[in-house]
Amino acid sequence: MAPMPATSTALTVGFDLDMTLIDSRPGIRATYQALSAETGVWIDADLAVTRLGPPLEHELANWFPADRVDAMVAAYREIYPTYAIEPSLALPGARDAIQAVRAAGGRAVVVTAKNEPHARLHLTHLRLEADQVIGRLWAEAKAEALREHGATVYVGDHLGDIRGARAAGALAVSVATGPYGTEALTAAGADVVLPDLTAFPAWWSAYAEALA
Repeated sequence: MAPMPATSTALTVGFDLDMTLIDSRPGIRATYQALSAETGVWIDADLAVTRLGPPLEHELANWFPADRVDAMVAAYREIYPTYAIEPSLALPGARDAIQAVRAAGGRAVVVTAKNEPHARLHLTHLRLEADQVIGRLWAEAKAEALREHGATVYVGDHLGDIRGARAAGALAVSVATGPYGTEALTAAGADVVLPDLTAFPAWWSAYAEALA
């Protein structure tokens, strides 16, 4: 376990969204398929959902020329609520992980690369009660929000999430529910690697007790 700050901000935990708290692959797949149908441009939606994590612009650049990416981002975001919210699911343990933080007197802050209004729609639909939601931040840029909200733990599934936690001076807790397994997450520098969020409450209980 990494050194633990002795301040109250140690009980602010940041969570990534896609493939950490929610399985958004069904909804994102449907959105890419709809965008493909609207534009007449083939998008391999099954491949795209294996690469969740980086900003939307990165993925769309694989399918559209550079001068069309901004317009396609806008088109994707316009149709996203129609296709993506209903099919997406909370990952096992997501609700309990947030509740564990709050039960210990802490705050749960969602910091994601996803467009913030869409992130809020997902959380509301799935009844995941975050204390704050900050969107459109990726990798090291996530440190801005983590520092602003005093988060000393950041939980994510991607190597970019580890980089964001490191940049913020936060404990990097990784879950192997995204594109990377436990070995890759450990090799990338995660302080703690959990199989999924069902293991988070027990780990968090021990961590919060040590802080107290």
